[in-house]
Amino acid sequence: MARITRNSAYTYPRLRGAFTALVTPFTATGEFDEAAYRRLVAWQVLAGIDGLVPVGTTGESPTLSTEEREACIRIAVETVNSRPSGHRIPVIAGTGTNDTRATIEATRRAAELGADAALIVTPYYNRPDQRMLEAHFRAIADEGGLPIVVYNVPGRTGANVEADTFLRLTDHPNVVGVKEASANIEQIAVICRDRPRDVAVLSGDDAATLALMAMGGEGVISVASNQVPGEMSALCHAWHAGDVAEAQRIHNRLLPLMRGNFQGAPNPVPVKAGMLAMGLLETDALRQPMLPLTEGPRARLTGILDELGLLGGTTMTEMAETETLSMAAGVAA
Repeated sequence: MARITRNSAYTYPRLRGAFTALVTPFTATGEFDEAAYRRLVAWQVLAGIDGLVPVGTTGESPTLSTEEREACIRIAVETVNSRPSGHRIPVIAGTGTNDTRATIEATRRAAELGADAALIVTPYYNRPDQRMLEAHFRAIADEGGLPIVVYNVPGRTGANVEADTFLRLTDHPNVVGVKEASANIEQIAVICRDRPRDVAVLSGDDAATLALMAMGGEGVISVASNQVPGEMSALCHAWHAGDVAEAQRIHNRLLPLMRGNFQGAPNPVPVKAGMLAMGLLETDALRQPMLPLTEGPRARLTGILDELGLLGGTTMTEMAETETLSMAAGVAA
């Protein structure tokens, strides 16, 4: 199939590099910890991340209230808008559900809150076929008021967006990317080869980031960048700058962490445990049905972090100081 081209007057956010699929911090009693979330987002921006993705799978979106989801999006937008340098990174808000009408409404609200694009997960549980999937994404692209990134994660949703389906969707000017977490290398290769050049292909699996970029993709929506935003960004930047050896070095260094974040329990259980060990969170509380990591996997993950030299670094106190300085500089600017 020949590469698809399209003509469009739309202006898109630049989706290239590492984008953090943000965790949502909770207090020990399970309440949304807004102060901790603000610190985390400010630290991510100053660490050099290329974009933020609030309210996705890693953010435990199914357990958040509408008010909490909107607060996460609003705070992310406020933080990137206050960046002292004036260089604004994109915010891709997770708004997808298994209800097309509800997703359109959530996407419109994210647009009102200032998001740059919306991450739309494949509808889960109802298991739509390819015709239904295409109609779902087209309706959101038509009516949601934001550019959309299709999020294909069949291991979570039970439905795969096939390459031909996604490529048909790219004739819509508001379809600007795909987060590919199918683990189907052939499918990803076809998408990378045939999509329009202004449509981003982003890995949904940290460990596959380097391979996906080697096939022509743009980067990753990352779990590990909650812990190492600078290094995940540097991995992508090195590859795009043609420094293959440096990209491989960073990939090989971080591969144990990329794997460890998905061992012992579903995402985001391990990454929150790791962030607690690193001092990036005060608690690794989750909302049920998720429960904290058990002792054995926790010890293994802590060992990985120790071997990588990631323990004893930035703490919550330092992140609080970072946020204060960042916001003050933004006001002064």
